[in-house]
Amino acid sequence: MADATFQPTVMVVDDEEMVITSIRAFLRLETEYHIQGFTNPLEAAKYLESNPVDVVVTDYLMPKMNGIQLLAKAKEHQPEAARVLLTGHADKQSAIQAINDIGLYQYLEKPWDNAQLLLVIQGAIERTTLLRNLRDKISELDAAHSNLKEVQRRLIRAFL
Repeated sequence: MADATFQPTVMVVDDEEMVITSIRAFLRLETEYHIQGFTNPLEAAKYLESNPVDVVVTDYLMPKMNGIQLLAKAKEHQPEAARVLLTGHADKQSAIQAINDIGLYQYLEKPWDNAQLLLVIQGAIERTTLLRNLRDKISELDAAHSNLKEVQRRLIRAFL
């Protein structure tokens, strides 16, 4: 059963404040998501080091750090978080690089369609939640396996 207090966090990074404002306003109307916006990708990368994020939506062309570099940082610090490239820089090579290098969840072009963006973010949050749950279950199974191995060692010592 899902946690009723769970509020997914969506990070939106674009060097144009209007893009962040527009996406934030739309998502606030349609969802209960926590929206974290950044115009500076370096600040966004720093935020990712210590704050959980479910989805990172970023522009490609930005000063100081491009979107693929930012999404690589997201993958490093939060591998389960879904990574979305939303860009007006429609470059097939950039899309291929992003898919191959950083496990891109989705590549969207500006101007975006709000309904499509919402579906992508909802799917991304589901994916992130499933991956985190899977990670937790694997940890539980690893702990149970370790406990069983210890019991086995004790039983073997007891009967020898």
